[in-house]
Amino acid sequence: MTASRGKSLALVLSGGGARAAYQAGVLAGLAERLPRLEFPIVTGVSAGAINTCFLASHPGGFAAAVERLKAGWVSLTADRVYRVLPGRLASSGVKLLWHGVTGHRHQHVNLQGLVDTEPLREFLSTSVDLSHVAANISAGRLRAVALSATSYTSGRSVTFVQGATDAPLWARAQRVAVREKLTIDHVMASAALPIIFPAVRVGDEFYGDGSVSHLAPLSSAIHLGARAIVAIGSARAGAVDLASPRGEYPSVAQVFGLLFRAIFLDTLEADAERLERINRTVSWMPAGAAPENLHQVELLMIRPSRDLGSLAAGHEALLPPAVRFIMRAIGAQRDVSAEFLGHFLFHPDYTSRLAELGYGDVAGQWGEIERFFERAGRAP
Repeated sequence: MTASRGKSLALVLSGGGARAAYQAGVLAGLAERLPRLEFPIVTGVSAGAINTCFLASHPGGFAAAVERLKAGWVSLTADRVYRVLPGRLASSGVKLLWHGVTGHRHQHVNLQGLVDTEPLREFLSTSVDLSHVAANISAGRLRAVALSATSYTSGRSVTFVQGATDAPLWARAQRVAVREKLTIDHVMASAALPIIFPAVRVGDEFYGDGSVSHLAPLSSAIHLGARAIVAIGSARAGAVDLASPRGEYPSVAQVFGLLFRAIFLDTLEADAERLERINRTVSWMPAGAAPENLHQVELLMIRPSRDLGSLAAGHEALLPPAVRFIMRAIGAQRDVSAEFLGHFLFHPDYTSRLAELGYGDVAGQWGEIERFFERAGRAP
């Protein structure tokens, strides 16, 4: 079977911290079974933005890019992503307490992230050459790449687009696209988890994690002309969340885990359901009766066969000592808090398991995947 190479095929990569290693495994499985596979449109947000920039900037083919991406994930450690600065945390805490006690009204304390993400910037700077994005666009291997971030200035979801000259931009309620040459700052901004990671300045605005305000994760690919989309999710289909035993008050980590799930996992699932409803509605319309620019979009959702959070349960010992101390203080050692723990567990023992699961899920879901690419190959 020949995979679709038309300009209508898109890849959508969502967030989830260390859980994005699952995406690398899925992509490795696809590249092995579909050696000529290419994604002319690639969009990403949060940790998915990191994977997106790896794929879009690689000077070789898709298979070579995926091989390098997977190798990076299975060897990645927390000290190459973030580090805790106890002195800065203590200083900010003292300042917050002092201002609260003294009642200063004309001054405020900026807590610029609970951790320092300079290691991630250094890792990306040495691993990714974003100048190759323009070369891939000129060569026709790539039509457009898009990264989304949340503007702390306007509150909008801003999608940074680098693509062919005719790649469209858009402006909708609380979300807008701008044409820019992508840099490491754009990647860092998209992955800057609020409060925990420091905000990143791009131009005159500060940005945080794109998943916070990007309520329609599939929309960027559709705006850019996608007629067929492969989206890799992090939530197991039909999964039932772990909950606290009755009468037991939830830990801080468990609450954060539920918030992270709503931001990073549930949004993509909800958007997929919305697209499926639109597809059904369009299919019921007589030929030529659909409004202009309203058409069906083939969607393939590849989901993990196991709960990714549960794979992190009981592995807090793999975290750096300072992070482990904080995690235990907020209750992340409990199994019900594994959803939160998994976002920060950048360790080969965890990420390699996620990559292996993603690779195996391609084989397990191959029938559905193959049918999708057969349909996409006939799409106009």
